[in-house]
Amino acid sequence: MPDVAGLVLAAGAGRRYGMPKALVRYQGRLFVDRAVRVLADAGCAPVVAVLGAGAAEVRQELPDLVAVDNPDWPTGMGSSLRVGLKALPDKESVVVLPVDTPGVTAEAVRRLILLSSRNALLRAGYDGEPGHPVLIGHDHWAGVYELARGDAGARDYLRRHPPEIVPCGDVSDGRDVDVPGDLPAS
Repeated sequence: MPDVAGLVLAAGAGRRYGMPKALVRYQGRLFVDRAVRVLADAGCAPVVAVLGAGAAEVRQELPDLVAVDNPDWPTGMGSSLRVGLKALPDKESVVVLPVDTPGVTAEAVRRLILLSSRNALLRAGYDGEPGHPVLIGHDHWAGVYELARGDAGARDYLRRHPPEIVPCGDVSDGRDVDVPGDLPAS
């Protein structure tokens, strides 16, 4: 089994949603707990969540959660990605999953992990469109770290270094939940 870490980006305030998405309950679980479990069930270890808005409440509900704080969370996802990469041990790769993708399954994550290598750059695809999660081989971490700014996360790096798209639409739903109406039917 490849040596792959998991990283959940869960620091945002969820302004459009009306609350931090890490604290959204869906099918009896917080979004952040669900995302961590998906990565762990797929074989990622360790799995680290990056927290910001609502961090105290998340820790109160999930005292065993392995998490790091992003003090710069208001600046956007880029800072969370940098904090998360810095917190990870030296691994072959990392699977990055935004907290607001509750339809992503462990099976989709496993498809990426099976193709993991230190120089891999993979992205789940849905009907030919790129989505989440994203697997970043260790050889790309420094470049992603350097370009991760604002709300773009790894987008600029992925534009310059197009990832291989791994079809996952048959086992997963990679849509982001931006507002409560976007929640998949339970």
